[in-house]
Amino acid sequence: QVQLVESGGGLVQAGGSLRLSCAASGLSAPTYTMGWFRQIPGGDRHFVAAINGAGSITDYEDSAKDRFTISRDNANTIYLQMNSLKPEDTAVYICAVSALHSRLPRFYRYWGQGTQVTVSS
Repeated sequence: QVQLVESGGGLVQAGGSLRLSCAASGLSAPTYTMGWFRQIPGGDRHFVAAINGAGSITDYEDSAKDRFTISRDNANTIYLQMNSLKPEDTAVYICAVSALHSRLPRFYRYWGQGTQVTVSS
C-alpha cells in the first residue's frame, strides 16, 4: 500500500520561507515522478512543481519558478523549499506520485493528505 506523508506546513508572514517534506512508502520502483499541488477550500488542485525519479528534471508553475525549489534526496522523499512567500500562496499543499512527468492531476495516482500553508500579510 502506497502512503504519502507531508510535513512542514505552518503559518508564516509574507516574505518568509517554509520547507515542505513528503515521504513516500510502498512504492515498488524508485522511478516515479513526484509532485506538489496546492488546493484552496472548494477549489481544484493546481500544479506547483514536479521532479522525476532521478531528480534530474524539474518543472514549476510560473508563479513558483523563481521562489520555490523542489528537490529529492533519495528515491521516495521530496522537498519543496518555498521562499518569498505571498498571501496568495496560502493553500493546502499536497504531494502526489505519477508514472508520467506531468502537470496534470489526472496522471497522478497516489496522493497524500496535504499540509496547510498560511501566509499572513
